[in-house]
Amino acid sequence: MGTQLELLEAQALQLTVGERAAFAQLLLASLDEDAEIEEAWVAETERRISDIENGTVQVIPIAEALAQVRAALK
Repeated sequence: MGTQLELLEAQALQLTVGERAAFAQLLLASLDEDAEIEEAWVAETERRISDIENGTVQVIPIAEALAQVRAALK
């Protein structure tokens, strides 16, 4: 009989790619010692998504954004 880790690994590999990605994110997040910072990033991300969905901010295509950055660096 395998170890608990081997059993968990075998079960995890049976998940779909999306499920494995979500599981990996959960595991990585569990290693983060500062939950307050993580919560702040979640809140900031949600705020930014809301701003975009509500039309509060204007988004620009990545090609245009990169062109602006390159022009500013010249």
